[in-house]
Amino acid sequence: MEFLNKMGDWIKSLTEIGISIIALGVVFEILFKGAEIPFWPEVSVVDNIMGILGSLSNEGLLGLVGAGVIYHILKKKV
Repeated sequence: MEFLNKMGDWIKSLTEIGISIIALGVVFEILFKGAEIPFWPEVSVVDNIMGILGSLSNEGLLGLVGAGVIYHILKKKV
């Protein structure tokens, strides 16, 4: 059981790091307004988030359920 607790803590830490990196990407895109950032990959975080939200809104009720699940997961983490 101790192993599962450690694994759960490890997964929580990775999730928090991932959310922090996504937030950092959004801030970089806002600050640099699409200019090339030397140490940041050629990925548009804002466009990816907008694409995910757009696909959830196109799916109707299933998208709403998916958005609720994502919100519930993030609400617990933050």
